[in-house]
Amino acid sequence: MDLSSTVSGHYTIITVNAPRIDSAAAIQFKDAMRAATQNAAGTIVLDLGHVGFIDSSGLGAVVASMKQLSGGQRLDLAALKPDVAKVFRLTRMGSIFQIHENLDALPHAKAG
Repeated sequence: MDLSSTVSGHYTIITVNAPRIDSAAAIQFKDAMRAATQNAAGTIVLDLGHVGFIDSSGLGAVVASMKQLSGGQRLDLAALKPDVAKVFRLTRMGSIFQIHENLDALPHAKAG
């Protein structure tokens, strides 16, 4: 799973550079997230702007990635496409994750 990571203000932004997070990619996604968040501090923002499809395995992988974070780390989501946002809404994951419309909507930080 191709992830890229940048730091912007108080945020570590991890961008998923793949069109899908599904059962075929879930394990690779979890492993890549574990590596990407290992040395990150504070709020981690998962940029899902390139992801057009997520299934229950992908959703489970995102939740598992949140649960493996250490104390003081938090996982937020950003830039969900309509079909991906619908999955999070229907499963009520919006109550678990803080979801930002896009990276520019992050408080006190701008993408770039």
